[in-house]
Amino acid sequence: MTDLQIHQFPCLSDNYGFLVHDIESGETACIDTPETAPIMAALAETGWQLTQIWNTHHHYDHAGNNEEIKRATGCTITGPAGEADKIPGLDRAVDEGDVVMLGAHQARILNVGGHTLGHIAYHMDGHAFVGDSLFALGCGRVFEGTMAQMWDSLQKLNALPDGTQIYCAHEYTTANAAFAVTIDPDNQALQARVAEIAALRAADKPTVPTEIALERATNPFLRATDAGVQAHLNMAGAAAVDVFAEIRQRKDNF
Repeated sequence: MTDLQIHQFPCLSDNYGFLVHDIESGETACIDTPETAPIMAALAETGWQLTQIWNTHHHYDHAGNNEEIKRATGCTITGPAGEADKIPGLDRAVDEGDVVMLGAHQARILNVGGHTLGHIAYHMDGHAFVGDSLFALGCGRVFEGTMAQMWDSLQKLNALPDGTQIYCAHEYTTANAAFAVTIDPDNQALQARVAEIAALRAADKPTVPTEIALERATNPFLRATDAGVQAHLNMAGAAAVDVFAEIRQRKDNF
């Protein structure tokens, strides 16, 4: 089976778009639809024909251009079952345990609700397209779900194999890094990563994709069980979900 090709490009002020292409079948999926013109330009640049849209959640900068792109390409749209009534042009609703095919490649669906109630992620061939659930050094705001739901969702992503590439939807990493060091100040891996991020952004390079083992080591939202983080927050021995909720609340007010 041939490898997938992934083309990443900026959209709006801080979103990323992703085209995922299977050479053998010629199929191409677009992960979310943040902005029509850059997506169509990316298709023209690559020469790929769009056959599918895979939505992660209903927010406008993720699904708002579905119907315009569907009219232009004739693609089919897959999205979260828990938000089916909010996904424009939806053809197939999926949830945890379902699979979506791109040629012979199988994407496994994870329900990672919390940012929105029905948010999903697509995991295939060592790549995870996670929308606004997990960010490089961050996680999504808990707009619709509960802190417990969001923590459980992050644990599903945290359990992905080392080496899994995490394609998050926004370039938030500089701000996330500034916050992360206030939660985990003694983490040497985090300090090294902050320097790397500064160098990447100074060169106008993306910090996305990230990698799950790197997130485990440095992302404060995945480190609520870490003794050093808990001690710094004066929450030694507290339940992980409560530590996570404290970190999320601090980030909301940062």
